[in-house]
Amino acid sequence: MPANAPYSCALITGASSGLGEEFALQLAPRVDKLVLVARREALLNRIADSIRVRHPHVAVMVFAADLNVPSQREELVKSVTSNRFVPDLLINNAGMGDYGEFVTSDWPKLEAMLRLNIEALTYLTRALVPEMIRRGFGAVVNVSSLASLLPIPDFAVYAATKAYVTSFSEALRIELKEHGIPVLAVCPGPVRTGFGEISRRSPEAKSMSVQEWFYVPKQQVVEESIRALDRKRARVYPGLKTAAAAFVLAALPIFAIRLMMNSRPRRV
Repeated sequence: MPANAPYSCALITGASSGLGEEFALQLAPRVDKLVLVARREALLNRIADSIRVRHPHVAVMVFAADLNVPSQREELVKSVTSNRFVPDLLINNAGMGDYGEFVTSDWPKLEAMLRLNIEALTYLTRALVPEMIRRGFGAVVNVSSLASLLPIPDFAVYAATKAYVTSFSEALRIELKEHGIPVLAVCPGPVRTGFGEISRRSPEAKSMSVQEWFYVPKQQVVEESIRALDRKRARVYPGLKTAAAAFVLAALPIFAIRLMMNSRPRRV
């Protein structure tokens, strides 16, 4: 294990791009094992090869899986155990969105989002945390969203799934405190990843309107998240503007939030 690194093996879901890839790149110098999980095996292998070149001390395991499928989640847990890649740092990053009115949504896509954003995250946490408790160390990072603070029209189900992630993280943190296992909820605002394109219902569909100045680089999101983990914080809103927005939203009464959401420009 690298000097001063508290974790030896990190498992990252959604590691083929975006924040997941960035977590892998920034954690590589700090651990001696990485498990990269996503559906796109070719992209995972490319990232793994890059890490092996830059950090020869790191053993990288690639596991291509659709975490919406229960059997593939189960196989992932069995594989890391049998290959001695049991993580003491779990980064639940995989997620998806759906932008558009609820009544016109496609149920298979909504179901997939619920399974990935909520069910898969919860399953992996339940499967891997007991071993952290047995060992006496470990940590969980759940990637939520600033959207978890708001009921967002046209993003209703996505925002609700992230509200679950944030609430679950806070409660789990209290439960695991006596075991010395921190739980961090990462709540970024807009970040330039492939998320926006995947959230659109068709190539012609409009995406959510976000001001350019509000975006935070993915490198900064991950840097601040790792710093918050090191400090054993409960929650982080990466980026000064995102943190300021979260502070204001937390102070607003629900009627003010309703008014704000009712007057919010819609592009659907």
